Amino acid sequence: MKASTTSYVPGDLASWESVDPAEAGFDPGRLDQVAEFHRANESQWPNSMYMPNGEYVGTAYIEEKPPHNTVIGPVKERGGPAGMILRGGRIVSHWGDIERPDMTFSVAKSFLGVLAGLAVERGLIRSLDDRVADYALDDGFEGPHNSAITWRHLLQQTSEWEGTLWSKPDSVDRNRQAGPGAVNTAKGDDRDLSAPGTHWEYNDVRVNRLSLSLLQVFREPLDEVLEQSIMTPIGATNWVWHGYHNSQVVIDGREMTSVTGGSHWGGGFQIPTDALARFGLLVSRKGAWNGQQLIPATWIDQMLEPCHANPVYGFMWWLNTDRKLHPSAPATSFFALGAGSNVIWIDPELDIVMVARWVAKDKVDALVGTVRAAMTDT
Repeated sequence: MKASTTSYVPGDLASWESVDPAEAGFDPGRLDQVAEFHRANESQWPNSMYMPNGEYVGTAYIEEKPPHNTVIGPVKERGGPAGMILRGGRIVSHWGDIERPDMTFSVAKSFLGVLAGLAVERGLIRSLDDRVADYALDDGFEGPHNSAITWRHLLQQTSEWEGTLWSKPDSVDRNRQAGPGAVNTAKGDDRDLSAPGTHWEYNDVRVNRLSLSLLQVFREPLDEVLEQSIMTPIGATNWVWHGYHNSQVVIDGREMTSVTGGSHWGGGFQIPTDALARFGLLVSRKGAWNGQQLIPATWIDQMLEPCHANPVYGFMWWLNTDRKLHPSAPATSFFALGAGSNVIWIDPELDIVMVARWVAKDKVDALVGTVRAAMTDT
């Protein structure tokens, strides 16, 4: 089965069409091994999301020290392994409780990447290479260093923004690593900042600064923009996007919550597996859904261009450039990834979307490899 040009889009979950695995290009016996592998390699994170010593797992797994490890947003107990595989938009396989809303951690960043595209389409961001300071959002981009930051820098995690937001200083994530070969023994150590655009660093404070800046240009809560523009049209339900207890701002006389780009300190997306699969399918189809262009196709292309400072990263999406991120997936694949691990794997050329919740971090590539091994037509 080659990449499909089908325009099939699912209705509600009850009417979402399934496809026979053999017809979809899978060996049924090997396909069954995917769910078995996932269950055998579940995340070691506690279901409560708190370690035996009472520390929140979202800070414990990166060895964050007090006082910066204080939780300031909602936390939800996690479910068990769950997943879905789509081909041609139809369900090839699913396992676990795919209707249960769960925290997704940094998968939220990929939603911010899509919302930035809507801001560009609406003319709220005139150019990605505009300085954010020129939009006069607040005083967060004043000074010789921060004033040089562009929207592109924020989206690529190369901004080097300096400051404190929602009680968390950017320095808490300085020297933090993510992706292949990540080592975080130096996380939180001080270092000299580089010029904006020249140094890639996975920094949640700076992503939250992007979220606040997007809120300020939309002038309405990002969860409402997402609901109206994306989630309602694709039928994604039963989700919520949290901010922190202290991330409220007033715009045009209305108090709004600035949502988070993850769940590092709580907050973030709580969303079911089936809703993530719909979102993945929309991005796989270059923003088209049932005859509507919900996201500009040109934005999807821009969003998935490799960052010069880190070729496996685009605009809040992970790329598989030279198969460096996940060798078991084709180089054409891209991913939304969150700690725990929460995964959306998309490969438009294979016409495949996979969502997997709560996979052991070191087994994500092997899970992808198990899916690839079950495919008979590639």
